[in-house]
Amino acid sequence: MVYRPAPIVYRPTSIVQYPSSIVHRPLMSDLAIRVENLSKQYTIGRAQERHDTLRDALAGVFRRNGAGGSTETFWALKDVSFEVKRGEVVGIIGRNGAGKSTLLKILSQITEPTSGRAEIHGRVGSLLEVGTGFHPELTGRENIFLNGAILGMRREEISRRFDEIVAFAEIDKFLDTPVKRYSSGMYVRLAFAVAAHLEPEILLVDEVLAVGDAAFQKKALGKMSEVVGQGRTVIFVSHNMNAISRLCARVMLVQGGGIAYDGEATAAISRYLGVQREWSNLPSLDEWDVNRRPGLFIESASINGVELPAEVVFLTNERIEFRIRVNTRQRSIWRFRAGIHFSTEDGIRIMSLATPWSSLGDELEVKHPTSFVCTLPRFPFLPGRYLISIGCMEGNVQIDWLENLCLLNLVADEEMSQRLIPVQKTHGFFQINAEWEMLMADYQ
Repeated sequence: MVYRPAPIVYRPTSIVQYPSSIVHRPLMSDLAIRVENLSKQYTIGRAQERHDTLRDALAGVFRRNGAGGSTETFWALKDVSFEVKRGEVVGIIGRNGAGKSTLLKILSQITEPTSGRAEIHGRVGSLLEVGTGFHPELTGRENIFLNGAILGMRREEISRRFDEIVAFAEIDKFLDTPVKRYSSGMYVRLAFAVAAHLEPEILLVDEVLAVGDAAFQKKALGKMSEVVGQGRTVIFVSHNMNAISRLCARVMLVQGGGIAYDGEATAAISRYLGVQREWSNLPSLDEWDVNRRPGLFIESASINGVELPAEVVFLTNERIEFRIRVNTRQRSIWRFRAGIHFSTEDGIRIMSLATPWSSLGDELEVKHPTSFVCTLPRFPFLPGRYLISIGCMEGNVQIDWLENLCLLNLVADEEMSQRLIPVQKTHGFFQINAEWEMLMADYQ
């Protein structure tokens, strides 16, 4: 008797079960994703060994017995549970290594969890890292149809969207070239175009958009907004707080392999920014070479309690307080002025603040440690990255100068995101509150 295995038949309306931890179900309710006590553990300290032959296996045994290398376990995710409804757009934020990408890889069935389970209701399209799901030997054209088939789409459906995909990816000349010869940018453009145009019910997007150039990122975010408007379920992992606040009403903050907060976007971003400030681990000013700064020098400086130098992140509507403490080594300083200078990342000075002589005295003398406080109700800049330098002067003579003491990441607050204020550099750097009115009498 000849044994013949039963054929595997794919039925879109049936329940398809993968490893016991992941269950795919058709669209039957308002639920798109359910995650229950999901955990993922890795072993670190020793590289994973492959035993393709008996010789490799024996060599591995002798290496372990002889070297006795130490290993330890690491929980990338620990007891994560949440639900996502159909049509919901959820952002996931957190520092590098928090577990965001691991979560998306489990939901995409790239890796299996150590424990827990997840239910996926609907077809999933993933954009996790450059080239994921592509076969390097196949051409761009062939990979488009391959990815569509993986999503469970018919060839007619893929053909209907084919021209849109190619036009969006801008790879017309290289459509019949094996993707192994594509640059990383071409990979990203094609991967995003396929994932966004083949209409999966659930779209998982990781920080891969950051690989593309500025023009592509702008177009990709525009396409993401279109996808969101179509009512599809989106899980969006990003460090771009502007994109997160613009696209996502709900945001999960992942910290240490668990969900530290799950709720309204602005509150989640604020919590993330608060934790972000604690991560700054740069040398303090007392480690700088003070001896090279004669006379009076800046002893310490902070922004909203964060000691500088540091990289900080603030919302555009936050109240900002600068504190500058100066000290003198040799003599009193007359007509003293402290200044704060703001520049773009490419060094263009855009604003300066200084202690006014009129309020502090025309002949202000500093002869002992003195602190100055400068307060801004909110930053007048559009969202972006800015460099802050601090200095002090005697009259018009510069005494001490600390270049680029702070890197400021300014993020749009909820009000600005809702107003969709342009943030491109072509629109300048400042946001000014102005009143407009239309005089209908002019048309009479």
